[in-house]
Amino acid sequence: MTTVALLVSVILILLNGLLRAAGSSLVRTPRADALHDARSGDQRAERIAGILADRPRIQPALGMVSTGLLVLAVVPAAWALTRLTDGIQLAASLIGLGLVLIVFGDILPRALGRSRPRTIAYRFEWLLVPAIRLGEATADLITDLDEDDEEDEDAATEAHERALISQVIDFADAIVREVMVPRPDMITVAADASSELALDLVLEEGKSRIPVYGEDTDDILGVLYARDLLQLWDQEAGPRLARDLMRNAYFVPETKRVPDLLREMQANQVHMAIAVDEFGGTAGLVTIEDLLEELVGEIADEYDDEAPMVVKENDGSYLIDARLDIDDLGELIGTTIPDEDWDTVGGLILGLAGRVPAEGENFEFNRHLITVERVQGRRVALVRLHP
Repeated sequence: MTTVALLVSVILILLNGLLRAAGSSLVRTPRADALHDARSGDQRAERIAGILADRPRIQPALGMVSTGLLVLAVVPAAWALTRLTDGIQLAASLIGLGLVLIVFGDILPRALGRSRPRTIAYRFEWLLVPAIRLGEATADLITDLDEDDEEDEDAATEAHERALISQVIDFADAIVREVMVPRPDMITVAADASSELALDLVLEEGKSRIPVYGEDTDDILGVLYARDLLQLWDQEAGPRLARDLMRNAYFVPETKRVPDLLREMQANQVHMAIAVDEFGGTAGLVTIEDLLEELVGEIADEYDDEAPMVVKENDGSYLIDARLDIDDLGELIGTTIPDEDWDTVGGLILGLAGRVPAEGENFEFNRHLITVERVQGRRVALVRLHP
């Protein structure tokens, strides 16, 4: 088997040598001379003259075919040498193979072709014509693939740019209520809680800031910083109450425009704001990250392990977190849903029911059946959208 592999390599090296010699002879052949010989009845000269009419394509085409032949020659030869030798002998054999390829596959054939223009080109015209056609076809195929890739990249870039423009427009029109974490989902700590309990909560939830409440979450008193809790723990000081460590909270109306709030928070170096409704109650909280995500999309880090808002099931239905924005639901079902009355899917269900629905209840909306899968207290938590 190794003998056959070496024989195949020798044949391919010789074939490449012939192609190199004929190619060098061809490029040094004046087309006028080939046309003159063709008029004398030499059909080989006529075909050579036809090739020389597109001289710039000759060398790239031949170079591509020659490279392919050398690669095909190296593979069986290297395999055979690894079976016959090892160690230093294998290294020496591979170096010798490289020298053979360079000398007999390139240097000597090209020198021979340059010394005999026309003669070698005419003699091996049968090899040159198909080799050049093969090389040109391969080059055209690669070019087409590159163009397809460029078109795909351009289409992807245009889609990305359109998405960015859409996000910028949405960002300019968005208000805090649309991007905030609603009050039921806020992670909070009581003002009378100990610093040890607050630190456990911070570590468990992975939060850097936690609102502190008095009587209930409608009564936000301040914000507790994880950094302050860690400093207290590092100093081995005794436990203290959350109200003694909290800092002032930053309150904003839930109807405040997102771009205005982002500029305000940057100017005041505030990272978290408490959103309040028209009655002064707590509507939710918003961070700078929430505002930026409205502009650039979801920002995830190694600590984010939130479940996706929409999960497609095997039966074609969708399990939807009721906190999903109503506009995202509209995109999912292919329609525009007016958001004057609802901001989330949960709000939509409450609006359709006119009360807090029970688990398992079905509602029809825009020719789609929606089932309430989970209710937490007075809040719809999970629904199923049927196809």
